[in-house]
Amino acid sequence: MTPKKPRSGVTLAPPPAPAAAPESPEPRGALDRYDLAILAELQADARLTNAELAARIGLSAAPTWRRVKWLEEQGYITGYRAELDRRKIGLGVLAFVRLDCERNNSASTRALEEAIRARPEVLACHYISGTGTFELHVVATDLDAFSRLALEVLFKLPNVKDLHTSFSLGEVKTGGALPLQHLRAGA
Repeated sequence: MTPKKPRSGVTLAPPPAPAAAPESPEPRGALDRYDLAILAELQADARLTNAELAARIGLSAAPTWRRVKWLEEQGYITGYRAELDRRKIGLGVLAFVRLDCERNNSASTRALEEAIRARPEVLACHYISGTGTFELHVVATDLDAFSRLALEVLFKLPNVKDLHTSFSLGEVKTGGALPLQHLRAGA
């Protein structure tokens, strides 16, 4: 841009460019405030268009898109999906199943893990401390269906010794977004 000469004879420099946010994230250890804003916004509404997301976090579309791609590549964003109301699709029972194993060795545990992963009724599975080896979150249409699943499937999984089940009587909170406050101190 060529500086303009006003009539008074003084040369004016072009106005300084506004400070821009980093265009694309460089390899780094900590997430910055834009990354955290992206994560918070996408947890609240993963259906946002890139333009809507960019407007909400205060960046233009191109760097926002690059940042989202980087967050996906680095494993911060592991997927996008719709949350369904299990009751509306006929899954009225939510059970918490503590599963005890016969043997806790590598090969038998791996076989059990693979069998659990293959069951669509098992929404989540966690290794747990204390009594038991795994805690499963299992859905079924009703108590009779859960009983059949427990007797015909869960008890027959490899390496299962015993099952202990508790049933949800009502959900207080489910499908919540992960907290990000602990990351903000460094951003």
